[in-house]
Amino acid sequence: MKHAERKVFLHPGELVFAEPGTHVHTILGSCVAICLWHPLLRIGGMCHYVLPTRPPGTAASAELEGRYGDEAMQLFDQAVKLHHTEYRDYHAKIFGGTNSNANKTSTSEDIGKRNIAKAKQLLSIRQIDIKAAIVGEVHHQRIVMDFSTGHVWVRHPHVVGDVRQASDIDLAGNG
Repeated sequence: MKHAERKVFLHPGELVFAEPGTHVHTILGSCVAICLWHPLLRIGGMCHYVLPTRPPGTAASAELEGRYGDEAMQLFDQAVKLHHTEYRDYHAKIFGGTNSNANKTSTSEDIGKRNIAKAKQLLSIRQIDIKAAIVGEVHHQRIVMDFSTGHVWVRHPHVVGDVRQASDIDLAGNG
């Protein structure tokens, strides 16, 4: 990965829309990141949402909140419109949705699974092809997206005995 002119760390509930020369980093557990990239203009965005939708009974905010998947996607809608582009020209990649109940017995649906399902639904509604997805793993993921190339690097630990090893996966931006 080449050095970026601008580095951004994305916290839960945030969304960034960036240009070439930007690397966006985030760490995901049950949260999900949707990465969008326009290969011709080399622009795109990443959101990091915590819950698929605003919980019932939660007071509505005057502003959209990126911590909810459906509202984060509405923020993407605004950014895509602002840049005079259309979703059909973007590539999508999704990450996160850790299965936090993998080693537990639970009858409730896992939040990671619900976040993954929401990401797929939101992208399907907008007819955006998902070029890559690394979701539902047991451990957290650290991802870095390079907006010059659309590549996303994924680092997630694998447990080998008592030793945690990290493996890197480079998902190319062109599909």
